Amino acid sequence: MLYLYAKSIHIIFVVCWMAGLFYMPRLFIYHTEAKNKSAAEYKVLHAQFEVMERKLWWVITTPAMYITIGSALLMLYLVPGLLQQGWMHIKLAFVLGLVVYHFKTQQIMFRLRSGQSTWTSNQLRLWNEVSTLILFAIVFLVIFRSAIDWVYGVVGLVGLGVVLMLLIKLYKKYRKSKGEHVD
Repeated sequence: MLYLYAKSIHIIFVVCWMAGLFYMPRLFIYHTEAKNKSAAEYKVLHAQFEVMERKLWWVITTPAMYITIGSALLMLYLVPGLLQQGWMHIKLAFVLGLVVYHFKTQQIMFRLRSGQSTWTSNQLRLWNEVSTLILFAIVFLVIFRSAIDWVYGVVGLVGLGVVLMLLIKLYKKYRKSKGEHVD
């Protein structure tokens, strides 16, 4: 019964963590594009984005990450046989990648705050898709668990990545046609 409570908490806080990881780079894009405004407008927007990013990061995203990891460790403690399964090793590798993504995103936040970020809005759009791809990989892996289904999942992820890249390029072209500044 404790395992099911831990699993429920795990799923709830994975959703919260991913919501933060999805939204934070979007805020970074707006923050970066605010540099194209007048100095007075940028000053106001920069201050507002700092507040939004800080609250999202420290009140929702980072606590959700730690609760996700804590509940996962509890589940592994309660059912240690999960660590004997190959798919779990691959899942944990992807989770480690997501943790690295989390802290790299935090670094970007700090650089934006100090005005030292060199990321363009297009680079941030691509960065925003990394967490999506990792999430897809983890979900496919947890649901299918077998090697052959995993191969299809990887092919699907690569396809998804290509589609996302094409959509970003089309969006950039659309924005240019509307006369918006695009970097």
